Order: sequence, then structure tokens, then C-alpha cells
Amino acid sequence: MKLVNKNTGDVIATNVQTAYSFWRRFRGLMLKENMPEGSALHIAPCPSIHTFFMKFSIDILYLNKENEIVGVEKELAPGKIGKRFAGGYSVIEFPTGGICDLAVHIGDTLDFVDEGWEYGS
Repeated sequence: MKLVNKNTGDVIATNVQTAYSFWRRFRGLMLKENMPEGSALHIAPCPSIHTFFMKFSIDILYLNKENEIVGVEKELAPGKIGKRFAGGYSVIEFPTGGICDLAVHIGDTLDFVDEGWEYGS
């Protein structure tokens, strides 16, 4: 699945994994060695995060229920607690620097696109 900024049409991530079950949300990126460039992890529901037991820093986009960006946090180091943003419903975690060069802003709406799905199939 890829992640697209609906406001600009820009592709934000080309390989988005999901964590929607209790265990996938609980595990998240804990104990992983790294996160490949172009990848992201969408965790929902999840209004805030921590980086305990993680081995690398991450960038985070906080979304409301309409997938609108309500918060941005860059370079959250291992062993830290992330911020909380009003209206936060889910988060997207990126490798550090993963959102630095992207044109994403508070208020932009994101779209998750499943490239394997075709209309009528």
C-alpha cells in the first residue's frame, strides 16, 4: 500500500505496513533493527506513541479520523514518549528524515492507496 498526500498528489511512502490489531499495535517497531527508506507503519487506533525498546529514531505524522494531519514530530529518539495532539486518532511512523523532504503540512489529508485493488475486480 502507498501513502499519498491528497492535497498535492505527492507520494509520501511507497511501502506502508499496517498495525490495526491489538498485537500488531502493541509490537509496532519494537526490537526491529531499522526501517527501510520509503516505508512507513500506520497504527490505528493510536492517538500517541512511545519508542521504548526501539533501536532507532523515527518521524511521526499524527492523523485524525478523516486522515487529516493534526501533528508532526521529527526524530523521536528511542526510549521517549511522543506528543499528544488534539483530535489524534492514528499515527504513521517513518524512518528518521522520512518526512523532512516531503511537503506535508498540518491540515493536509492523506490517502492510503492499495495498488493491488482495481475497480471491478
